[in-house]
Amino acid sequence: MKTSIATVCLAGDLREKLAAISAAGFDGIEIFEQDFIAFDGGPREVGAMVRDHGLEITLFQPFRDFEGLPEPLRGRAFDRMERKFDLMQDLGTDLVLVCSSVHPEALGGIDRMAADFAKLGDRAAARGLRVGFEALAWGRHVRDHRDAWEIVRRADHKSVGLILDSFHTLARKIDPDTIRSIPGDKIFFVQLADAPQIEMDLLYWSRHFRNMPGEGDLDVQGFMRAVAATGYDGPLSLEVFNDQFRGGSPRTIAVDGHRSLVFLMDQVARHEPGIKLTSLPMPDRIRSDGVAFVEFAASEAEAAALAALLRSLGFARVGRHITKAVELWQQGDIRIVINTEVEGFAHSAHIAHGLNICDVGLSVDDADATVARAKALGASTFAQPVGPGEHDIPAIRGVGGGILHFIDRKSALSDLWQTEFVAVADDAAPVAAGLTRIDHIAQTMNYEEMLTWSLFYLSLFDVEKQPVVDVVDPHGLVRSQAIAGPDGALRLTLNGAETHRTFAGRFIADSFGSSVQHVAFQTQDIRAAAKALAANGFEALQIPQNYYDDLAARFGLGAAEVAELRALNLLYDRVGDASFVQLYSRPFGDGIFFEIVERRHGYIGYGGPNAPYRVAAQARLMRSVAMPRI
Repeated sequence: MKTSIATVCLAGDLREKLAAISAAGFDGIEIFEQDFIAFDGGPREVGAMVRDHGLEITLFQPFRDFEGLPEPLRGRAFDRMERKFDLMQDLGTDLVLVCSSVHPEALGGIDRMAADFAKLGDRAAARGLRVGFEALAWGRHVRDHRDAWEIVRRADHKSVGLILDSFHTLARKIDPDTIRSIPGDKIFFVQLADAPQIEMDLLYWSRHFRNMPGEGDLDVQGFMRAVAATGYDGPLSLEVFNDQFRGGSPRTIAVDGHRSLVFLMDQVARHEPGIKLTSLPMPDRIRSDGVAFVEFAASEAEAAALAALLRSLGFARVGRHITKAVELWQQGDIRIVINTEVEGFAHSAHIAHGLNICDVGLSVDDADATVARAKALGASTFAQPVGPGEHDIPAIRGVGGGILHFIDRKSALSDLWQTEFVAVADDAAPVAAGLTRIDHIAQTMNYEEMLTWSLFYLSLFDVEKQPVVDVVDPHGLVRSQAIAGPDGALRLTLNGAETHRTFAGRFIADSFGSSVQHVAFQTQDIRAAAKALAANGFEALQIPQNYYDDLAARFGLGAAEVAELRALNLLYDRVGDASFVQLYSRPFGDGIFFEIVERRHGYIGYGGPNAPYRVAAQARLMRSVAMPRI
């Protein structure tokens, strides 16, 4: 597989773009004419600079408004192309993209347009060049790849071929399987882009909202499977116009782009056997049984306060690390680690972020396979010195520089808690509250990072994403997207803050980029759990009376049920017969909090309708947004 990306995808000048593209592992680039014109050097210098970065120029683009023009416009179009041919030869590329015309004087007629391309093919062949024709979704006469292919077929020239773009096909809801009948050797180039499903003008949608394959809602995998079935084995290139990307980090966007192509072809190869396009060898997407542990980095004073909160939640201190200042707290299958070491990664994380969840452990079928897939997808691995009696637990870097460790049952990692921790008797152990497992963790980030981390999880794990929802904060909007495995064992929510005035945004600002803001625990009986917690001295987040008055009206709940929910500060949601009840802790640290949930009858959401009221209650307990942090 030869990977490529259009220079228009990234922010920065041409030098910055090439450095980012090369570092991300791409093989080539599409030179977008605007990037070349804006560069302060000639075409030979650009070509040499590209090759110095270990790249090749896979395509020069775009050439607009060529086919079907009346004279004298037709003659001028051929003259324009001759000048582009000169430029291409100086750059060192042999393929130019001609997009279907939008010229108001362009004439229809497939034979007329085919004749234009046949003549252009003669001129290109004389120079050892090739011409690719692409159907724009908003073209004047050609807006369907089937029509573009018919023009190429009738032109019948070895130097004229078809260029396919997933956006132009899928945005018009054209069945991608119609590509399967096209000979692979007549497809000269393939451009790939995804997009959120939005009803709007096609041109505006294309120019502002495209994103990387896997980041949107289009069936890019189905498109690519159809392309691969033709026998095509040329470059796969990203052409993504996105306002957010144009203002983002070119290195981050390039890494995301390369990961999206590797992930895409891995899935295509698994579902479309016998294709010529190759994919990187790696294990299939990883199944996870859920969160095995979360680890807090804390000072001694913070650890004491956190321990008191955990006791009120019904957790008991059950273990002490054999060599480190690390404690293990447990209830049901929930494990919380508190690390007060004064060296190592947790200590560094504490210096950077204060009290924070620095490490999340996930239960997986095969820990080594998880890291192998992550590495193939461009993730950064993590390691630190292993002391006597400790396990070398496979790990990678995650959101906010935090760590994801992977634990499986097939290796020695299965006895991690017995071998690395000494059991301790907790004389002050509270009454357990019936909390059974970690339901989900919520990671908070800047909004522009959401696509990056959504793609990260989707490409690595056997999970699917839910639609993005808006959470209304008293001081702005927070975008939230849930990601979950098919059985719900692993659930994550990604929350993107657009301003630091929101509760989520202040958490990012105050913790200097820490990621995990809240952990949700599951119980089978939240009303009994809430009563046990109250007996333990747990301080629940106070929900206002107005919420319960509205709740009774919305769901038709009985007075006694509403009174109990109010007395216990429980929030409630229902979809059909499925229901969801929530209880929150007060925020601590820089805005971290715990949640307790009960799911009934297959409820798969996260209580989204309750989020604005929960956020408002939390915000009231934090410092004013107008008050600077000292």
